[in-house]
Amino acid sequence: MEDLIAALEARGLRSFVLSSSPLAPGRAKRLQELSTKADALLCTDWDALTADDVEAALDELRKRGERVVACVSVWEGYRGLMALGNEKLGVADLSPSQVNFLRNKLAVRNQLAAAGLSHARAVALTRDNVDVLKCEARPYFIKPVCGIASYGAFALRPDTTWDSIQRIAQEARIDEVYRSAFGEGLAFMAEDYIPGREYSFELLLTRGHVHVLAIHEKCAVTETAGTVLEDACASPPISIDAAVCAEGIEWIDRTFRQLGLKWGCFHVEARHDGTRWDLIEINPRVGGCLISPSVKALNGEDGILELWLDLLLASSAGSESALDAFEARLASLSFTADGAPPYEHATFFRAYFGRRGKLDYVGVRDVDPAPILSQLFVTAGTEITQASREVFIGQLLWRVARQELEASLPKLMRISEQAVEVRYTEPNAVRAA
Repeated sequence: MEDLIAALEARGLRSFVLSSSPLAPGRAKRLQELSTKADALLCTDWDALTADDVEAALDELRKRGERVVACVSVWEGYRGLMALGNEKLGVADLSPSQVNFLRNKLAVRNQLAAAGLSHARAVALTRDNVDVLKCEARPYFIKPVCGIASYGAFALRPDTTWDSIQRIAQEARIDEVYRSAFGEGLAFMAEDYIPGREYSFELLLTRGHVHVLAIHEKCAVTETAGTVLEDACASPPISIDAAVCAEGIEWIDRTFRQLGLKWGCFHVEARHDGTRWDLIEINPRVGGCLISPSVKALNGEDGILELWLDLLLASSAGSESALDAFEARLASLSFTADGAPPYEHATFFRAYFGRRGKLDYVGVRDVDPAPILSQLFVTAGTEITQASREVFIGQLLWRVARQELEASLPKLMRISEQAVEVRYTEPNAVRAA
């Protein structure tokens, strides 16, 4: 929220914040913070926003004489509400039905497979087919049909049972932070396991035109029994050349055309197996972790969050010339059609995740080279109870010259592993996060 408000202020705009009731015990403090920073705060009495809340907020602001330009949310669980708000305002964006479809990973997977754009198939996971799938020779990956934060995403294993899957579903139902993002319930799917190294494409879509602002290579991925943690990323990628990047951009363009998408901000996760690209998932939002600051460090101008705001502003203006000018700017910041990045910098970032337990200490160590951005999200005394999703401790970002990335990466991987120190309350628990 602070990043959004700062970006709006930099553009001479005011911010009107619609919030659900923050979680206790920090409810009063957080509402005070938001009311101080935003130009207007509208807060509900419940812990998740609804479509009625969005419409009521727009009506209230209209009665106050305010002209709302556009709506934005970086929270995937509210992406449909953002689309609804923009639809009411006449702003070019994904429709609510398109957002709902993209969040249905089972439907997206099978539509793309039918069109020849994915080589994996998926089925709904049930009590009756878990053991059948385990007996098949092909590997499968389990994930929620409508998921978030890598919640309950893991490779199917011989010891996976329906009861263990239901335990994850129950954990989601009582998770105060994420439960509203799962809709009516947490349904699971099983899809063919997609091999290869994983990458993410950070892009904006304008009038059906794909603009890839960055491609991040996932340098370290940890698969656990209940989730997948994306530990470290580098951009631009070093394991593939420009020709493969170009193939990926062209494949995304065909994919978006197949799905009928024309507007929005996307974080597309995909794998390349040495021969072809295949989809992990399409997220209709800004990438998490340090994706947006990484993009800003790469191009020296704006992160993906700021550029998404500029897209909404350009489309809300109702002027073809405004969109033409914005697309020209995007072109100067985007990968070329032949897969070349437009900038001379490279970035590396690492995320740090917690495990179950109570934190006794968390801090950033002095390392060389020093990160250009350090963020910690927890303090001593925090108790972590979740095990089936990401629980962020903090994140650090480095920037180097692009031509030095490949040579610098081994050292960055090594020093970043120990850059955040975490101590839990139990004895002998000093370790890197």
